Amino acid sequence: MSQSPTRLSRRTMFAGAGAAGAVAAVAAMLPSRSPQADTAAAPPRPAPQRGGGYTLSDHVKQYYKTTRV
Repeated sequence: MSQSPTRLSRRTMFAGAGAAGAVAAVAAMLPSRSPQADTAAAPPRPAPQRGGGYTLSDHVKQYYKTTRV
């Protein structure tokens, strides 16, 4: 006995789309947990005495390396 493949009706398709939309709306309403709140922040550096707070840090050195021609 052969069975013909079932067709997806328009009503079933819209019901599935509505359910997916409802799940997305519920997921958007759930409170998100930020990983930043769990970790302690590094204490800020004090302001320089004579102004000019530029420091040649590692990421600045890396940037300068990438800009060389």
